[in-house]
Amino acid sequence: MTIQIGDTLPAGQFQVMGQEGPQTIEVAEFFANKKVVMFALPGAFTPTCSASHVPGFVVQFDALKAKGVDEVVCLSVNDVFVMDAWGKAQNAEHLVMAADGMAEFTLSLGLELDLSAAKFGVRSSRYAMLVDNGVVTNLWREEAGEFKLSSAEHVLSQL
Repeated sequence: MTIQIGDTLPAGQFQVMGQEGPQTIEVAEFFANKKVVMFALPGAFTPTCSASHVPGFVVQFDALKAKGVDEVVCLSVNDVFVMDAWGKAQNAEHLVMAADGMAEFTLSLGLELDLSAAKFGVRSSRYAMLVDNGVVTNLWREEAGEFKLSSAEHVLSQL
């Protein structure tokens, strides 16, 4: 079942790179008492993700903060080392580059994209959501191959 507007995020975890290496973050703790934009994409270092999706949130970060957003999270089904390297390559150190290496959190959201036919396995679909104190208040999910609803510019226009 796919998460819907008004639902509380399911229990889960993702990883981020800390000063001393990989850190596991509990979803409920991270999203508590914050307004968070979380966007997800099929993979680090992939064309649309690297050329448009992440750069848009890098450029619009201050504007999102001005609209009351506390954190911006980029989630992908990649390992924490890849997400860390990608964040540095994208000048996205101010974004939370969240790794969902086994796709467990993505699957619990029902927002997976099966790219097994292309030999990529299970990934995240492309989406963005606004989460207020753990509750999904907006969800912008793209059709496969599309990129507009989950863009930073679109999200910003909806806040």
